[in-house]
Amino acid sequence: MDQSIVEKLKTMLGVHVEKVEEQGEQLLVYVPKGQAARAIGSGGSVVRSAELVLNKKLAIKEL
Repeated sequence: MDQSIVEKLKTMLGVHVEKVEEQGEQLLVYVPKGQAARAIGSGGSVVRSAELVLNKKLAIKEL
């Protein structure tokens, strides 16, 4: 995983990113417990914006 993508994700999602796994066209992003809602945003707006910038689908999971 490219380190610049992880740094962009941390900035865009506004939460600490524990780890990122690439699964084909999708990125699986692990965030701390209780932070998934903040990372997703109201109505999925934050995740959708990050998907458009990175041109990849995102899945947010809590550790």
